[in-house]
Amino acid sequence: MLVMKRAILVLEDGSSFPGYSFGAEGETSGEVVFNTSMTGYQEIITDPSYKGQIVVMTYTQIGNYGVNEEDLESGSVQVNGFVVKELSPVYSNWRAKKSLHDYLSQNGVVGIWGVDTRAVVKKIREKGALRGIISTVETKSRRLFEKVKSVPDISELNLVEEVATRDVYYWKEGDWDLRKGYMQRENQKPVILVVDYGVKRNILRRLTQEGAGVVVVPPYEVEKRIEEIQPDAIFLSNGPGDPQRVVEGIRLVRKYVEKMPIMGICLGHQIIGLALGGRTYKLKFGHHGGNHPVKDLRDGHIEITAQNHNFAVDPDTLKEVEITHINLLDHTLEGFRHKHLPVYCVQFHPEASPGPHDSKGVFKEFVELALKYGKS
Repeated sequence: MLVMKRAILVLEDGSSFPGYSFGAEGETSGEVVFNTSMTGYQEIITDPSYKGQIVVMTYTQIGNYGVNEEDLESGSVQVNGFVVKELSPVYSNWRAKKSLHDYLSQNGVVGIWGVDTRAVVKKIREKGALRGIISTVETKSRRLFEKVKSVPDISELNLVEEVATRDVYYWKEGDWDLRKGYMQRENQKPVILVVDYGVKRNILRRLTQEGAGVVVVPPYEVEKRIEEIQPDAIFLSNGPGDPQRVVEGIRLVRKYVEKMPIMGICLGHQIIGLALGGRTYKLKFGHHGGNHPVKDLRDGHIEITAQNHNFAVDPDTLKEVEITHINLLDHTLEGFRHKHLPVYCVQFHPEASPGPHDSKGVFKEFVELALKYGKS
């Protein structure tokens, strides 16, 4: 049962935003970002790329359809905290099993509602990414302001280590069927080895649905797994934090870039950019939402994409690549491919969840590359 208990959000610039507690009680801190998606809060809070962050939803009404067991993008809530304007007191959906409040509470994640989210978003857009703290136990903003000063910058944290799998496993779940649920597939070729830096489940589903045999491995001892599994291609997943900290991933790409097809999404895209000699930089407030227009420079068509990233690759530092996609909001790099090798990557999230499905053809393109250039 939701009780009207006071809570407060304090940012590192000293501003404070009062509200009410939901989810778990206590204190939590992290980098505060905003997401512009109108739906999909369940997928957002379980996306491992949000590890280390407090997410503010720009859409006003959140929680009205509850939480179900099918739309999780990982095994638990990944956000450090959750901020909404209006929390629905009831939920209604034929698949729903529990309320958003109960789900966050069971996962030990602190949330706050009743906040002027427009003011929070305006401040982040003007000043850039800000560290913040949510508390249900301390009401003095001055004391919380002193605490938030000691919150580490997200670039200093090894967040991949916190979200990546520890085990090797095979994935056989494809797309959702209204009557049957997620369809099970027994694909054999091509075999794609997915390096898990914080992979979303719908990425695995999309690769499987396009016909690939998918095996997921931890981000360490990958070379050993490659020798054992003998895949046709390597896929680098999304994930949280600064790509420059994923040193083993950069080395992996440099070693295998001329040996087999490689694809990356989001963090994987940034790792490939670094491995090819490029540089990455942190965006002012990142791209987070389901409505970002991206232009495919190969044929000029425009796709509306889902995005979730704080860092970007500087296209001027890349060599021997063809720029394939740009963001039409700020003209940042959204995709490139190598001019001579079967290496391809995108910054946006073609698997959606949540978001539009305009870009799902990216997976078919990579599976075809794996079939053409792989070992099978």
